[in-house]
Amino acid sequence: MEYILIGIKNALELILTMDQEVMQIALLSISTSFFSALIASIIGIPIGFLIGHYDFRGKRVVITILNTLLSLPAVVVGILVFAFISRRGPLGELELLFTSKGIIIGQVILALPIISTLTLNTVKNSESQVVATALSLGASQQQALFMLLKEIKFGVLGAVITGYGRVIGEVGVSMMIGGNIKRVSRTLTTAIALETTKGEFGFGIALGIILMFISLIINFILHSFQAGGA
Repeated sequence: MEYILIGIKNALELILTMDQEVMQIALLSISTSFFSALIASIIGIPIGFLIGHYDFRGKRVVITILNTLLSLPAVVVGILVFAFISRRGPLGELELLFTSKGIIIGQVILALPIISTLTLNTVKNSESQVVATALSLGASQQQALFMLLKEIKFGVLGAVITGYGRVIGEVGVSMMIGGNIKRVSRTLTTAIALETTKGEFGFGIALGIILMFISLIINFILHSFQAGGA
């Protein structure tokens, strides 16, 4: 029990003194997750909206595939991305392996189905009522579509935040693609795993506290958006 208390004490000291290495790891993790969620949102939101709004042949199959990808293991994504960006892979010349850019590629793949599916569900839940009401009041198809976009904004933002929460807490892709290299590709999750196995319990707890604080903020923001959209 004593070593746990000592670890917590050391962790608080590292956080309160804003230890340079702790802050560097935290900032790298936050930034890579931010860009991953941003890229996934730019791609995933339009995909989710188009699938949810329009009817086409094979729509059910596409939705089933997206739902299946929601549970895609991070290590599987890591293996696939590793195969493509390793030296012998088709993208090996770009030298993305063991870099933060490589991590972003893997995290985009993880966040994309989450953001797309949640956007799709938001559109499906709101479309019939909003569009039908708008058209019955004399709005044009374009005006009805604009009203739909306005109605689902909180749901879409919630999808983006959920995607961000997914990638900032993952470890498989970051470890396999980033390599956990100090000051290059070491994120909060990979650093926690490394420092704890090295016996640096206080350092690991410090990073864990920061990760929990970030998760708390993400959940608070998500709850706020859900309340605003209710």
